[in-house]
Amino acid sequence: MAYAFKINTAAKLLVSTVYMLMLSMNASHAIQVYKSVGAHGEVKYSQHAPQNGKNIELIEFRSDGRQSNAGQLAGKTDANQSNNTQSVEEQRVAALEARIKEQEAQANAQRCQSLRNNLTNLNVGGRIYEMDANGKRQYLDGREIELKRERVQQAIDQYCGNSAT
Repeated sequence: MAYAFKINTAAKLLVSTVYMLMLSMNASHAIQVYKSVGAHGEVKYSQHAPQNGKNIELIEFRSDGRQSNAGQLAGKTDANQSNNTQSVEEQRVAALEARIKEQEAQANAQRCQSLRNNLTNLNVGGRIYEMDANGKRQYLDGREIELKRERVQQAIDQYCGNSAT
């Protein structure tokens, strides 16, 4: 336990030292740090190349946040590269847009079913009426029924994508 505490403290000390050195240097200077894995699996950082470490990696810190290759920012391979992962806000917006699209599709399906029902009623025959503004029945004659049939069929063709005659 004490060994782990010493490693953790040493790592924090090294990170804070590197940070302080980064603050004190100008943009043209860089610090080289060696990261390696020790004999017991512990991660080590050093300003000198380790003699017997595994997986040695040279890390170069610059005060402007770039890595050793000009134009690269830490964690990116290209300065103009955008993050492919969506932020929480973008995910929320995408979920809301998907829900709205689903609700619109359901409403459209209900409208189409209503239009098809109206067309079926117009095709059955018999006396057909509409309610006027006063709530009284206005019976349609044959010409009005045929016009309604054509309009409903046009609406079905336009909004439902297929014909239902």
